[in-house]
Amino acid sequence: MSDRDAAFEAYFAARSDAMRGTAYLLCGDWHRAEDLVQQTFTKLYLVWRRIQRHEAMDSYTRRTLLRTFLSERRRGWFRHESVGSADTDRPGPSSGLADERLVLLEALAKVPPRQRAVLVLRYWEDQSVEQTAELLECSTGNVKSQAARGLATLRGLLEEERVR
Repeated sequence: MSDRDAAFEAYFAARSDAMRGTAYLLCGDWHRAEDLVQQTFTKLYLVWRRIQRHEAMDSYTRRTLLRTFLSERRRGWFRHESVGSADTDRPGPSSGLADERLVLLEALAKVPPRQRAVLVLRYWEDQSVEQTAELLECSTGNVKSQAARGLATLRGLLEEERVR
């Protein structure tokens, strides 16, 4: 095994679980999250030799993951289809933190992809407005407005769920 492959393998082993968690928050499906992570690390491996600053790998990998997720949504390659009716799939009354987390994840999956990406980066990955703007290649104002809209959407969805 070459040094290049060993370094990539070590990076993959160290970071793939964290990236899978981020991918899950973006798409709301563990199988699809796994696919996104595989696509991301495949793209990363193809350019691994050219990367000079390995200390910035997490940022580069996260950006690649986000681009993969967003471009997949734009192309319409993936169609999210629900099996069964929403009434039978909805959790019962909340009885604890685990139930609340499931309700939150379900609501997050309904937030538009770009807003969801901002929410995941800002509040799950704990990225600054500037870091999020850099990762999404947009202005800080765009990040702030997408975050505000995303939070408003999420609050509305959670309020609907609470009323049911």
